[in-house]
Amino acid sequence: MIGDYLGYATTFVGAGLISGAVVHHPLDPDRYTVIAMIGALVFLAATVLNEFILKRQRPSASQVVAIVLASLALSFGIGMLSGGLQHFEDFPARAAMLIPFGLALSFVAYVLRYQTDRWRSIIGPTGIVVLITAAVAFVGLRGIAADMAAESEGGGHSHGEEVTGETESAETGSGGDGHAEESGTSAPSSSPSTDETGSSGSKEGAGHSDDGHAH
Repeated sequence: MIGDYLGYATTFVGAGLISGAVVHHPLDPDRYTVIAMIGALVFLAATVLNEFILKRQRPSASQVVAIVLASLALSFGIGMLSGGLQHFEDFPARAAMLIPFGLALSFVAYVLRYQTDRWRSIIGPTGIVVLITAAVAFVGLRGIAADMAAESEGGGHSHGEEVTGETESAETGSGGDGHAEESGTSAPSSSPSTDETGSSGSKEGAGHSDDGHAH
């Protein structure tokens, strides 16, 4: 009972570590490379436990190699598929590639791992259906990822235009205030000259009238 549980649990723990590492690898390549390697080792340990230790039948050396390689490929295929589905919104462009490739890889690895007598189905009608599904998913998901990127960039541009418009409005307003201040400043300087001209004219008129009266 304990052995069966450990084999079952480690299988999914290994696949989970691989799926997380495959998707998040660009964030920290060194860290998630180590996590992927640990996940692969855990998955291989589960394979050894389930296929070689718990089972009484001992496979040959060639069968051991085939089982290990197929199991490892299956773990990465499932990890790519599940990780891409879970984190599509976080990494749209990357997930758009991981999902279809993970689907194709997991199918091939599953046939080689559990249906070795039906390996011809990989290139048969079933394999063609899986390949078409993966191709359609690739094209469709790439389009969705491109739309999401365009929407994100469009939101950034509109925000920038609004900020630019606000900045220009602020600059225009400040410029208007500057002109108003300049006109307000020049008004007092012109009014005294007018008053002075008027007063000088009135003085000259008064002088003439005085001269007239004098005459």
